[in-house]
Amino acid sequence: MSGPTSDGSGAEPALTPRALLLDFGGVVVETRSRPGWAGELAAEVHELLARAGFAGLTVTDVETDIRAGATACRYWKDSASRRYAPEEMTHRRFWADFVAADWPERARALVTAEAAPLCRRMGELSRERVTRPGIKELLAACRSHGVVPAIVSNALCGAVHRDHLALEGLDRQVAVQVYSDEAGVRKPNPEMIHIACRALGVTPARTWYVGDNHDRDVLCGTRAGAGTTVLMVSRSTGRIPYEVRQRPGVTVEDPRGLLALLEATWT
Repeated sequence: MSGPTSDGSGAEPALTPRALLLDFGGVVVETRSRPGWAGELAAEVHELLARAGFAGLTVTDVETDIRAGATACRYWKDSASRRYAPEEMTHRRFWADFVAADWPERARALVTAEAAPLCRRMGELSRERVTRPGIKELLAACRSHGVVPAIVSNALCGAVHRDHLALEGLDRQVAVQVYSDEAGVRKPNPEMIHIACRALGVTPARTWYVGDNHDRDVLCGTRAGAGTTVLMVSRSTGRIPYEVRQRPGVTVEDPRGLLALLEATWT
């Protein structure tokens, strides 16, 4: 593990934050795409349509459009990050406009009505999530030193993230979880951080915001006025859709590097 690096200003954070706001994917967990997830989801959607008496689409048709919708949604997310205050994609919009845009009206109406559970199922099937080494120690250390941890994360379905934290026993270690699908806005909209700050009774200036992407996280922390914006390196950090002028206050390799940075302020 390498130590933290600054953005070139030569200064590491001097003040202990009152709250530590963490992104989910890339910070709390590392994620990988599950091979075959679209086929599994397509089979379930096809069965849903069949139960309603609709037989106008094959499983292959459904899988093709699920894959197309997911790809188009990724491009939409990249373009949304250029806006100052983007709203989040709704579950209904994703299924009605991104997946089922060319389906017969009846089939489109059905998946739109079932959009929320379908997004949840897509989140469960599409990614494998592994809690990053050092996260449990980081959260425990924060609690013992009076730093309140929270989650602030973009998500097509935040319920999937809540389930993972509960499964790992981490849900009781964080004070609040803010997910974009539940809030209706998405990073880099600074309102994501402001929602957490209002819930915790802290000003953004007394928080550290930690994320793994330049165009979502570094930009959001800067816009929200976080005391320090920390970039934690993950598999997706190098994927930068376009140049972002804002730079993190400090960069760490992993949760253990973040803990070392905090410990320096405690001593």
